[in-house]
Amino acid sequence: MSNPPSTVSGTTTSGVTDLTRYAWLSIATGIIVFSLKIGAYLTTGSVGLLSDALESIVNIVAAVVALIALRTAMKPPDPLHHFGHGKAEYFSAQVEGFMILLAAVVIVGTAVERLLKPQPLEQVGWGLAISTAASLLNGVVAFILMRAGKKHRSMVLTADGRHLLTDVWTSIGVIVGVAAVGITGYLRLDALIAMAVGLNIVVTGLNLLRESTAGLMDKSLSPDDHQKIVTVLQQHESETVKFHALQTREAGRHRFVHLHVLVPGAWTIQQGHDLSEQIEAEIIAALPDTAVQTHIEPLEDPRSWADEHEGQHRWD
Repeated sequence: MSNPPSTVSGTTTSGVTDLTRYAWLSIATGIIVFSLKIGAYLTTGSVGLLSDALESIVNIVAAVVALIALRTAMKPPDPLHHFGHGKAEYFSAQVEGFMILLAAVVIVGTAVERLLKPQPLEQVGWGLAISTAASLLNGVVAFILMRAGKKHRSMVLTADGRHLLTDVWTSIGVIVGVAAVGITGYLRLDALIAMAVGLNIVVTGLNLLRESTAGLMDKSLSPDDHQKIVTVLQQHESETVKFHALQTREAGRHRFVHLHVLVPGAWTIQQGHDLSEQIEAEIIAALPDTAVQTHIEPLEDPRSWADEHEGQHRWD
């Protein structure tokens, strides 16, 4: 038994619009921020500011990929994709992770060249002012994306928001470094800061790849989500009703729960069906965007317990 397909998708036409607008916001922000940061680089000639601007290119492309992934992930199940398209979000996060690593390589390469051939900076004050304005804009949008990602359980929006937030901290480091160059006159400090930025971006990219890979491997639900399922089952467990073979996984924003319900063999089909429907409805109420499948088995039949430990999680 399972909830209707409409519950699996958990979306409506307006829901798609609500999420994709965040991707459009990220794209527009990326274009504006890149323009500001490249202006800061052209004003000062700082390779640190250039590295910061190059990361903004990654932000733009990643936001475009996120838009495509959101449109795909929020499509309802179809004859070829019975469980929906939620894993498209993980592919988007992987693309963003690889692009972040590519940007890091370019940044470090540029920094090494400038370290060997340092150049003086110009109009540092104007460059820092422009970069600060770009960072503030990035920070605001990062907060909006992460809040939306948490609310809608969207890995795409969460990853994009975290990437922008990393960009903010990177920019702060660059701004402080470039200011230090202007104060101390030590030109190689600019290149060293750019290298540090590149290494920081590597960590962000690797984390995104790790998390997205875990999603593609059908990672089980979080301990908090698992406990919500346990709470529902505990309310129904008795001498005549038992549960086992609980399996969970997630695909983007969507959750999937499978379990066996053991009831007296003398029960009618209607009795077992009513209990399953009630359990499924309560789990869905506790965990929206969840597809629940229950399998009724006779409590007295030893075969009902044969698969109790075949890779499934204990529900309690």
